[in-house]
Amino acid sequence: MSTPNAVPVSLAEIARIAGVGRAAASNWRRRHDSFPSRIGGTDVSPQFSLVEVEQWLRDNGKLKDIGSREFLWPRFEALGSREESGLAIAEAARRMHAPRTRISHSELSPEARELVGEAAKLGRGEGPRETFEFLLQRWLETHVRQLSTTPPQLASLMTRIALSVRISSGDEGLTVLDPACGTGHLLAAAAQEYADLGLAMLGCERDPALAALAGARLGFLTENREIGSEIATADALRTDPFAGMQADIALCNPPFNERDWGYEELATDQRWTHGLPPRTEPELAWVQHLLSHLRPGGAAVIVLPPAVASRKAGRRIRGSLLRTGALRAVVALPPGSAQPHSVSLQLWVLRAAPEGPASAPLSQDALLVDATGFARPGAREPGPDWDALSSFVLSALETLDRPDDALPEGAVRVPLLDLLDDEVDVTPGRYTSSSAEPSGVELAESWGELGNSLADLAGHVQYLSGLGFDAEAPQTTATVGELVKAGALTLRAGQQPSDTAAPPRESAVPLLTVPDLLMDGTPSGLLSADSAHVTVTEGDVVVAGVVRAFKAWVHEGPPMALGPQLYALRVDPEKLDAHFLAGCLRAPANGRQAGTHASSSSRVDIRRLQVLQLPLEQQTTYADTFRRLRGFEALLAKADGLGRGLVRDVSDRLAAGGLTTSN
Repeated sequence: MSTPNAVPVSLAEIARIAGVGRAAASNWRRRHDSFPSRIGGTDVSPQFSLVEVEQWLRDNGKLKDIGSREFLWPRFEALGSREESGLAIAEAARRMHAPRTRISHSELSPEARELVGEAAKLGRGEGPRETFEFLLQRWLETHVRQLSTTPPQLASLMTRIALSVRISSGDEGLTVLDPACGTGHLLAAAAQEYADLGLAMLGCERDPALAALAGARLGFLTENREIGSEIATADALRTDPFAGMQADIALCNPPFNERDWGYEELATDQRWTHGLPPRTEPELAWVQHLLSHLRPGGAAVIVLPPAVASRKAGRRIRGSLLRTGALRAVVALPPGSAQPHSVSLQLWVLRAAPEGPASAPLSQDALLVDATGFARPGAREPGPDWDALSSFVLSALETLDRPDDALPEGAVRVPLLDLLDDEVDVTPGRYTSSSAEPSGVELAESWGELGNSLADLAGHVQYLSGLGFDAEAPQTTATVGELVKAGALTLRAGQQPSDTAAPPRESAVPLLTVPDLLMDGTPSGLLSADSAHVTVTEGDVVVAGVVRAFKAWVHEGPPMALGPQLYALRVDPEKLDAHFLAGCLRAPANGRQAGTHASSSSRVDIRRLQVLQLPLEQQTTYADTFRRLRGFEALLAKADGLGRGLVRDVSDRLAAGGLTTSN
């Protein structure tokens, strides 16, 4: 049943609807006798009636300015199966385009049909595309363990690579193919990247729900544009719906490690011009499938697991791809670029031979690019620095047909004679690691930088070691909550962004989250400048309210949005010094006192943090000392990194021999 009375919601969902943290929803339940009673679940994970929750939130003024779609999603989730909810979302999207269209899916239950009509009506009022993207994102998040999607940044990089590698035939229009399109992430990226070109978008997906959602997504992207699109529901390897059709560009993130891909029935298929893919190498079947659909000079980019580059079973096909010039480049991506996040996936860049005199391979080497160094380590699922990664990869691939151009460090041209050995291993790291060895000049520069850092550290040590403290002097403190009541500062809590669509970079605000702090502190997300979010400006104090990432600092630079468990404090400059406040708040003892510490994910009650009570003129002296202490901390981290790097580099040089002097 999907009727509102029967739809259960958890405390986490209630918090999301109200735009607050889960702790706030738990507090409402404890403090308000009128809070709805549990209708299901357990004491640890209770569930409540959606209708009763909505009424209680409205009656108690707990709803912020949110759209009704927040209440719509739990009803889609209550439909039960992944397929039915996905088909219902896709059908609702079609109905938003054409209100009089009848529901065509017999798989939909009466409850789903009713919900589709309500969703379509709501979408036409609140924005069809925004409503669809919201429901699609929530659907993907709910079924994230069953589905593999291509991150927008990777999809954009792949489309840009394909366009740069393709040899143009002079036609203005482009045909783009994705034979395993999922919900259409790669085709959507192509529609955005190739906005100035006439496009024909072809996609194939064997899962009916994914195919329907991909069709709905392209329907919005192709609206009012000269773009034709067709999404077929089929297994592209077994039953190719676009057989005989040629594309200018092919993009693909195929399923990995499938054994039942049609080995027996496809043994004599004409697509295997480079050899029959072994049963254990389905990825090489997808590679040849893409090549079979490329017109002369066309380019393909495919995401593959790293083992495909070196497995013994596929060496003959890899050798043929290299000899014919079909495999032009291999790019090793950092872990976290796409699912599975723990693996350093690869991009294989393919190109069909052009027609005419240039039909022979343009060069007798392959370009191997090791971009694994662009990872941002520190979290369980590290993600790359997408801007730097994209710039590096594209600059390397710009030299693909210009063998005399210099390559950036981490990219190397390997002669085919060196690749066509008994292994035919095209793993980039195998050929680029030796080129990254530091020279004597670089080692000398690193030693000099370390010496300067240690000298600066000595200066900080001399200053900080001279600090004196009077333990007998009486000191008073006030909590952040008390300072808020006194008007000395304002406190705002960051929120989970409701708009998940990636905005144009030129009009976006960077979004900082707790996982970003656990990596390198660089914001990884973007939000539209027009969307509702908590933003900090220069001079605001930011506090991370979770034990594993507890810290406080004064924000510097352009405006930045805050995600959940991050807090913005804006001081009254006539009462508080921002650097003094940040220094008091970040004291480890302060965090221990205000946190529960039941686990590493425990939260810190920001309002309980203590701040020393001092006149403004004395705060300035403390603020300067806090800044010196932070500088000392930064220098320690820098010296540690430099020292560890020198140990690694000098160890490698010693192990390689050639030592000439010893002190």
